[in-house]
Formats: sequence, structure tokens, C-alpha cells
Amino acid sequence: MEGLPQGYRPNVGVCLINSDDQIFVASRLNVPGAWQMPQGGIEEGEEPKSAAIRELREETGIVSAEIIAEVQKWLTYDFPPAVKAKVNRLWGGEWHGQAQKWFLMRLTKDDSEVNLANGEAEPEFAEWKWADPEEVIEQAVDYKRPTYEEVIKTFKPYFQGSAISGKCKSTKW
Repeated sequence: MEGLPQGYRPNVGVCLINSDDQIFVASRLNVPGAWQMPQGGIEEGEEPKSAAIRELREETGIVSAEIIAEVQKWLTYDFPPAVKAKVNRLWGGEWHGQAQKWFLMRLTKDDSEVNLANGEAEPEFAEWKWADPEEVIEQAVDYKRPTYEEVIKTFKPYFQGSAISGKCKSTKW
């Protein structure tokens, strides 16, 4: 893939916004309290845009979204040592971290489509919510925070108004 930094796993991220310009985030099953935007690996021969649409569907069940913008360059983050050891075992590689192509998408229907356990892939998230951009950055794990800041800074001009924090929605209730 063009411009992909050496030693980084190719990945996509999705900044999904609703009509109130709130951002979709979900808390990880394996890291309680860690909230993140949907993201995932790019499969062999897959284009980043297709991977973003697939990952959004697999992780959230959402199919009603349109791509508004894309971060033009690869954004990278390094794994902390404990995470690096775990993911390299899991993914069978020697990755420093992830290189991500980020896409801004807008939900085109209501959020009743959200299904974190839709059977498309192994569930990764326990619950989800709509959050304002500052909260998204604040609740991200430390090593992803600079990437999230860059993503939101890049996409903020596409937001239509000001976001307000939403209520948490859990699949446990």
C-alpha cells in the first residue's frame, strides 16, 4: 500500500458521527474502561475504504453510513511493550504499532442499527455511546490519544454544529 510505514500493521479507523455531530465510541470487552472508535486490520488485497466499511459493519452492525472525508496520510501509533508482545503473538508478526487510514462517516439512519454482537465477527465491545470530540480524546487509551487528536482536528471542519455528550448504551441491559 502506498506510503505505508515499514513495521506497522495496516489498519483503518472510522470516525462515525450522527446528525448532532457526536462521535460513536465503544468500550472494549478485553480492556474495561477503554473507549475507542471502530478500527481494524486491512486484509490482503483490500483497499482501505472497503476495509473501513467492512470494519464498521463487523464491529457495530452499521451499514447505513456515508463516507464524508479521509485523512490523506497514514497515522501511526506505537504499541506499549505489553500490548506489543500480546498482539504480535496474536497476529503473528513483529509490529511496532499500527498505521491507520482514517475515514469520517456520517450515520444516515437512526442508531437502532447498532448491534455489537451481530455475528459478523467475534464481538470486541461491551457497550457504546455517542460522545463529544473532547470526551473521545479524553477516554482513549494513552497510546492512541495523539492519533485521536489528529483525526478529530482533521475532521472537525466537516462537523455541522457543536456536539453534546450522549447517554451510554449497553448491550448488557
